Amino acid sequence: MPVFTERAPAKINLTLEVLGRRLDGYHELLSLVAFAGLGDVVSLDTDQAIGLAASGPFAAEISGPNIVATALRLLGEQAPQLKLGAVHLEKRLPVAAGIGGGSADAAALLRAVAKANSEHRERFDWTALAVRLGADVAVCLRSRAAWMSGAGEVVEPLAVPLPALNVVLVNPRARVPADKTAQVFRAFAASAISEGMRPATLGKRQVGSRVELMALLAAGSNHLEAPAIAVVPELVDVLKALSALPGIEVVRLSGAGPTCYGIFPSAHTAEAAAAALKSVHSAWWIEATVLADIGLADNSLRGGGL
Repeated sequence: MPVFTERAPAKINLTLEVLGRRLDGYHELLSLVAFAGLGDVVSLDTDQAIGLAASGPFAAEISGPNIVATALRLLGEQAPQLKLGAVHLEKRLPVAAGIGGGSADAAALLRAVAKANSEHRERFDWTALAVRLGADVAVCLRSRAAWMSGAGEVVEPLAVPLPALNVVLVNPRARVPADKTAQVFRAFAASAISEGMRPATLGKRQVGSRVELMALLAAGSNHLEAPAIAVVPELVDVLKALSALPGIEVVRLSGAGPTCYGIFPSAHTAEAAAAALKSVHSAWWIEATVLADIGLADNSLRGGGL
């Protein structure tokens, strides 16, 4: 079959510690990352001419340089022997939302190209290309729960599957600046007590049970939450609304926002909470879903280069 379709699940930062600024200008991070049961969909048709088209509820919001188009270009430059083709992106996730939408899309394209070129998949360094495309693309390549460190390029999957979490994702659909992430990090730097490196408070713990995971989340935080609120003040209303819901266990911002998540004890309570929020905040993007250890790619994608 010439058409290869891959899911691009939303990436959620369950914790996010900013440990300092590196000499190369990037920030040193430590984040526990999980993946949601919802996301975009990427299809590759190797019988059609190379190109990119998008549809879906958030396709019209894509503007400026597109990471999927960049991935297509890099693949063509680095490995002209690979079969490429027409790419279709069904954009179901909000753009610039702090849930790795673009990174997940690029990673999904890499997986689709790997499947379309089975004779090359074990020889090509897919992870290296993912890192070149963006800090979050490497962790999205396999879509497995992992500790992400460095600037995002160091990925250590958990030794045991992540216990499933029932969550509600909420995005206020506020207008965000084009350089939102840069502004959030500038706000973080301006509010930091020290410019030096700070030791991670969590470390790369393993979490074999839901009790252990919830304890880790209770001890953790997102260092970018307050700076993100300074850039997108509407986040105050989202966090307050989530915190007031019956059964809520944890409320937190994902990445640099503006998507927040709330954890609930069951699918029923999460779905009821999402329905309650939608009845009051019809302009917000609100979805109940499950965070789990999805795992969409195997270790053969690691590769050794063509």
